[in-house]
Amino acid sequence: MSSGYEGRRLRVAVVGTGMIAGVHVRAARAAGADVLGILGRTPERSRQVAAQLDVPRGYGSLDEVIADAPDVVHICTPNGQHHPQAMAVIAAGIHVVCEKPLALDPAQADELVEAAARAGVVATVPFVYRYHPVVREIRARIAEGDLGRVLAVHGHYLQDWMLDEDASSWRVDPTASGLSRAFADIGSHWCDLVEFVTGDRFASVSAVTDIVYPTRPAASGPSFSGSPDPDPLADAAERAAVTTEDTAVATFRTSTGRIGNVVISQVSAGRKNRLWFEVDGSLGSAAFDQEQPESAWFGNERGAQIIVRDPSQGSPDQRRLAIVPAGHPQGYLDAFVAFVADTHAAVRIGGDPSGWPDGLPTFADGARAANIIDAVIGSAADGAWRGIR
Repeated sequence: MSSGYEGRRLRVAVVGTGMIAGVHVRAARAAGADVLGILGRTPERSRQVAAQLDVPRGYGSLDEVIADAPDVVHICTPNGQHHPQAMAVIAAGIHVVCEKPLALDPAQADELVEAAARAGVVATVPFVYRYHPVVREIRARIAEGDLGRVLAVHGHYLQDWMLDEDASSWRVDPTASGLSRAFADIGSHWCDLVEFVTGDRFASVSAVTDIVYPTRPAASGPSFSGSPDPDPLADAAERAAVTTEDTAVATFRTSTGRIGNVVISQVSAGRKNRLWFEVDGSLGSAAFDQEQPESAWFGNERGAQIIVRDPSQGSPDQRRLAIVPAGHPQGYLDAFVAFVADTHAAVRIGGDPSGWPDGLPTFADGARAANIIDAVIGSAADGAWRGIR
């Protein structure tokens, strides 16, 4: 049966105007879609950012977005808006990409999974680190048994954009971001990536969190740099109590009984976006550093070697995603483009998700992350091990 998209470019609308919205606009264009417009907090904001990103239209409301009948809507707003906006888009029968965390709690996330399934729409979450080619190489080698039986997993995800006590963001406000900040924002990426690579899910967790500054400015500045405009919402001289974590340490027990551990921080000086993990197996180990995404480290008792991304060798999935010759660097935006391209491929294929590109992160993966976040925050609150469903 025809999906109805043959012979034309997909049409995309973006909801949100921060740094990540700009990434979505660029990735959608690079994946071959037409970006129809962008929706901001106000019609004026929409028009401002539309002009800055050279997007044809600044929408006045989500109703206008839906009325424009895009094929796919990308939701890049603060976390508290994800659930109602995604539900509205799904109800209109439109495919959706929604930033993580998918919702403020597992119940909302589950509702989105069920709604997307009932509507028959493609619904994906940009866990884009899956799309670094060497990540797929590590995954393939683990699946083939090259590392033997997995014995341990460990790593960290470190940033420094909240290091200054006067740094702030909408993410500090729990009504906008939820009960977790650092772990929901970046710990979710680490957990998704490790479960994806190893195929072994986390079954339980013991966690601690810390808030390093009791107050921060109440103003909502941009997350990282690169936002078209800071778009402050309040006087920066006004301070608010901080209730969401700056750092977290989580120890996991996996479904096979092994131990995993991760350190999460948004206050690690000099670390801009260091997502690093290592998988230790009975025959060898493998490690990946997102700030050095062109290579992976493999070690065994006889020594170690560095494997570089190369479209001429390695696993088929690594070759598929290695779009330029070795030595010509690929990075984060290339991974994002590959994710969007796979989402669009699923839209064109339609029907049974088993026919979609391998490794495409869907709302089910977003709901999985919501459950892990919930367990981490619950464990940190009461000091007890929590099961992860």
